[in-house]
Amino acid sequence: MPLGLVSTTTEHTYDAREPAFGRRWPVEPPVPLASLKLFTSGQPYAAFAQMRAEAPVLWNPEAEGPGFWAVTRYDDVRTVELDTETYSSQKGGINLSYGRPEKRHPLLFAAAMNTMICLDAPYHMPLRREHMPFFTPAHVKGLRERVEAKVASLLDAMAARGRHHDLVEMFSAELPLFTLCEMLGVEEADRPKLVKWMHFLEVAAFTLQAQAEGTGEIDYAFFGQFVQNVLEMFEYGQAVLKARRVDPRNDLLSAIANARIDGELLPDEYLDGSWLLIVFAGNDTTRNSISGTLKLLTEFPDQKARLLADAELMPNMVHEAIRMISPVIYMRRTATRDTELRGQKIASGEKVVMFYGAANRDPEVFADPDRFDVTRANAKDHLAFGLGPHVCLGQRVANMQLEVAWRQILGRFPNIRWTGEIEIAPNNFVHAISKIGVDLG
Repeated sequence: MPLGLVSTTTEHTYDAREPAFGRRWPVEPPVPLASLKLFTSGQPYAAFAQMRAEAPVLWNPEAEGPGFWAVTRYDDVRTVELDTETYSSQKGGINLSYGRPEKRHPLLFAAAMNTMICLDAPYHMPLRREHMPFFTPAHVKGLRERVEAKVASLLDAMAARGRHHDLVEMFSAELPLFTLCEMLGVEEADRPKLVKWMHFLEVAAFTLQAQAEGTGEIDYAFFGQFVQNVLEMFEYGQAVLKARRVDPRNDLLSAIANARIDGELLPDEYLDGSWLLIVFAGNDTTRNSISGTLKLLTEFPDQKARLLADAELMPNMVHEAIRMISPVIYMRRTATRDTELRGQKIASGEKVVMFYGAANRDPEVFADPDRFDVTRANAKDHLAFGLGPHVCLGQRVANMQLEVAWRQILGRFPNIRWTGEIEIAPNNFVHAISKIGVDLG
């Protein structure tokens, strides 16, 4: 079966303001979950608790779009994750909205849709298998030594510059990028390009969306820079992936470049999609988890003390921190047929959005869920990495980086603390900490 491509002109229904089968719970959303500005204050955990209690499958209208079902209970998120025949990643993608067709950047939209994470069976697993050798326990173990050395060098640089820093700039953004480049096989000379693209495009994508929503003035010079950076990023990705077809190496770029579906190499659109996915997915979540852990350890000094007294708690602390932070805010699916979830009827074609921060603080699963507890027995049961066929391939790498980082940080700076300074980007997909103040103590 040939691998189909998603058209950059794919249309969506923009006039279906109400769900086809009505609402089981006629409750209005306590907060506008599609808003970018909402998440600059962190995730709305109080609103999530209200939704779990009053309307666990809640209809949310959109300013530009048909609306979506917000799923907030742990068991319901599991159901949607595991039933990939009913809830599709491929039918409508994994983002809440891709905007009106006339407002989309064609390269970015095509790449965002034509990627492994937006594929269902039978296409998803063959692509996933090509990536798997670089995420096995053995491969992660070999990578760990290089990560340990990088952590030490980053901490040396911080210590040399005094006590007070922006942890994102000095550490959280640097470590995942290093690890990603090591796995991909990106040449040392090219790594600064990835830094520029990631930092610029992450800000640009949501700045431009905010401008399109009318919440910011249109900056045409900024828009020009955005277009140029997008072109540079994809031109580089295409060039290096095609070079790996001619001269493959033992790295993740070569695995992506030489992946085949039914004997055929991936078309250019899927090379773009794979490049976009690995660059951003491999960076965002770990960076924000490192930064978020600093905040948690400061807010819960008793738990930090327990960790300092017993380093064997570190792996469980990592699971608990990721549960509390839930760095990916949501994933979207689209119903492939009329169905029902917790008694709410859902029509074919309607969007179903799983909010991981809500599920990971469901009191039916996690006792006293808003408390950071490094000894929590079921911390590992969090859903921050997803579940089922689409569970995050990089979770072992992410866990390893957090464990290595915080073992060394607390070993060298036991009095480290968050200063209270924090900036969170206007991003409703990832909990994006763009700045966080740290005092090394």
